[in-house]
Amino acid sequence: MAIINPENKQLADFSTLRKLCGFSIEELSSKLGKSLRTMHRYETGETITPYLVLDKLSSYVEDQRQIYFPTTNKGKFKFIDLFAGIGGIRKGFETIGGECVFTSEWNKEAVITYMANFPDNKPVEGDITKIDEKDLPEFDVLLAGFPCQPFSIAGVSKKNALGKPHGFKDETQGTLFFDVVRILEHCRPKAFLLENVKNLVSHDKGNTFKVIKKVLTEELGYSISTRVIDAAHFLPQHRERIFIVGFINDTGFNFDNLNLPDKLIGPKLDSILHGLNYKEENEEPYFINGEIGKKYTLTDNLWRYLQEYRDKHRAKGNGFGFGLMEPTDIARTLSARYYKDGSEILIKQENQNPRRLTPRECARLMGFDKQSKPIFKIPVSDTQAYKQFGNSVAVPVIEAVANHMKEHIYSLVEAKAINKKYA
Repeated sequence: MAIINPENKQLADFSTLRKLCGFSIEELSSKLGKSLRTMHRYETGETITPYLVLDKLSSYVEDQRQIYFPTTNKGKFKFIDLFAGIGGIRKGFETIGGECVFTSEWNKEAVITYMANFPDNKPVEGDITKIDEKDLPEFDVLLAGFPCQPFSIAGVSKKNALGKPHGFKDETQGTLFFDVVRILEHCRPKAFLLENVKNLVSHDKGNTFKVIKKVLTEELGYSISTRVIDAAHFLPQHRERIFIVGFINDTGFNFDNLNLPDKLIGPKLDSILHGLNYKEENEEPYFINGEIGKKYTLTDNLWRYLQEYRDKHRAKGNGFGFGLMEPTDIARTLSARYYKDGSEILIKQENQNPRRLTPRECARLMGFDKQSKPIFKIPVSDTQAYKQFGNSVAVPVIEAVANHMKEHIYSLVEAKAINKKYA
């Protein structure tokens, strides 16, 4: 094991460090002067990696972070990032001066992507159910995109088919909302933002949402406002999510006066696709010399299967099928299952089978990448990248919500500082 940061004593294995510093096994073999066979043994864990090798990799990680993410000043308020995923909510709140002081995310691959894209080197904590709220640092705002599968339309349908519980009856994920509640109850932050799927509002005939609102307002005493927002206001993707904002005092915050761009004149897919209107350099394996990687084009067998699947369900009167898109279209919702066949968003191609989006295009579709900004690093496999972007939030939507909350957060934080000074 190796120390990434001597200050926080975070440990990582060879494979994790290699991905974080962005080098292939071949590149490291040359840099470290070791054979490919030895490197593969380190990668798989067949051979214990010497400490000096791990320490060298740690230094490479630090070098990369300083290039892309120079040290920034501390923010005007502090927040914690729960169910952090790859940091989409964090990105939005950093734009209004927030400083992340604590992160929780249990998925190892998501943590690799998160750590590669944020500069503070603070350790990412794991399972929230094992985090003692008494050990959390002081903070002003709680951010949590708590798991949506127990409440999503697809998740509920799947669990019903398997005879499994969903919603709050799903003890593995549905009750994680109450871990957020215990942290709010103990820490009493000035504000919070919770994000989930649109179906949360109608789940169990509206009873689930009633419980959530009752707990937040009547039991915890927060003043809340909610709104369903479609990412299509900002991005070429229909992605409706419920946002619940709470303030410990009634500051007058209301989602009703949040003005959003007109969806009818919003961006289309040509704004994020390779080779069209997005200025970019070569990036293997996604886009090389004006060509999209061949592996993203569907095989004849997969394309035939998807067409037969659509025709079978169409004959039964069902709407199941694939989404075949033109550059002038707006995509369906990118989901975590996209890695399986890409069926919800397929891009038409001339004289060949359609293709799925590349992970880089997914980063743009979710708003992690923007023109003239450092690209979001993708240090994981395509399969993991598709899962991570499909599970994430639309960053421009978070930025809009954060900006709408900004003055209300500032006023409460400033009042808190004044009270401390004269206490």
